[in-house]
Amino acid sequence: MLPGVNPAEVGAAAAVSPATLRRLELAAGQLAGTCLTAMEQRQAWFERLGADQRAAVLMVIQTGVANFVAWLAEPTEAIRLTTEAFRTAPRDLARRMSLRQTVELVRIATDVFEQHLPPLAADETEQRLLVEGVLRFGREIAFAAAAVYAGAAEARGAWDARLEALVVDAVVRGDADDALVSRASALGWNPAAAVRVLVGAPAGDGPAGPEELLGELRRQAARAGRSVLVGVQGSRLVVLLSEPRKPRDASPGLHPAPIDRLVDGFGPGPVVVGPVATDLAAAHASAREALAGLRAAPGWPDAPRPVEADDLLPERALIGDPVALRQLVESVIVPLEAAGGELLRTLAGYLEGGGALESCARSLFVHPNTVRYRLRRVSELTGRAATDPRDALVLRTALMAGRLRAVDTSKPPL
Repeated sequence: MLPGVNPAEVGAAAAVSPATLRRLELAAGQLAGTCLTAMEQRQAWFERLGADQRAAVLMVIQTGVANFVAWLAEPTEAIRLTTEAFRTAPRDLARRMSLRQTVELVRIATDVFEQHLPPLAADETEQRLLVEGVLRFGREIAFAAAAVYAGAAEARGAWDARLEALVVDAVVRGDADDALVSRASALGWNPAAAVRVLVGAPAGDGPAGPEELLGELRRQAARAGRSVLVGVQGSRLVVLLSEPRKPRDASPGLHPAPIDRLVDGFGPGPVVVGPVATDLAAAHASAREALAGLRAAPGWPDAPRPVEADDLLPERALIGDPVALRQLVESVIVPLEAAGGELLRTLAGYLEGGGALESCARSLFVHPNTVRYRLRRVSELTGRAATDPRDALVLRTALMAGRLRAVDTSKPPL
């Protein structure tokens, strides 16, 4: 309720004479034009609106004046404006003007009404009733505008969620076409940006709730300067995370801090991060490896959270992932074969001999220092240290993958 407004007196608005109501009706067009002039003078952005947008605003004002007069004639009825005036405007008007801008225009229109309507009254009582009516009517217009924008935001949010789910699903399935690029662009995603795919379990019904956790995930990504697209597909949560541009002297790979913060938006269990893809069209490869890693993650209970898909190569190979087998061969066997010498034989002897340096040296008829040198070269070429338990598992799995490849290609085994 407005300060100083007596509802009983407002209800007496029926005392407004028919002659005054008629003058108000006749003044509707002039009032609307005066409002447009005031809006152009007081809001610089209003002049940049197209002719169709200004015409839509004029129509809303005229409808508002007509509803105001109808309310004065029948004060026992609820104010009719609510969304009625806005319903007459083109559907894209709310998309062209923000809620703040709309409220500013309502304030200007209320000032114009308050200045030009009271002089049309027959006496001081009618003037006071018109001033009180304008103030109350302006408040209802503001609430109506807020309701219209809230409804539009809800509809747009639901549309965005469906479109986002379509983009994520297309990446997972590998449907890289023009539709994927168009849908991602509509969501504000740069299709040319590098991307990583994160997969894990969706958040359950915890204290914060799944929607709040997903909202926090989006906020964390925004704080890190990243874009995200999120899709819940049954028992898994798939997140597309954009990769920022790096200076030339930056270290390769994605800085772990943003991903570490995003993990809180997932449910319990492993969270697997796929490799960097060059753009959205190539993101299916990152999604495929991340999903393969998620299936294989139970084989490494002590894996970090999140864990890189490339760090799960042994487990992925055991579940029959051909990409993992190929990566093991290409990252370990191929460079060791290219280096020549006895690196592969030394590595196999060391690992299959239980990691005993002296025993490996005796089986190869070389000095232990030679074994040390060769293992150091293996580490330099593959990035894996045979003395580290986890790296040793990767290297030994790579050796088995290389032997299987040799059988398939009729090459002599190691």
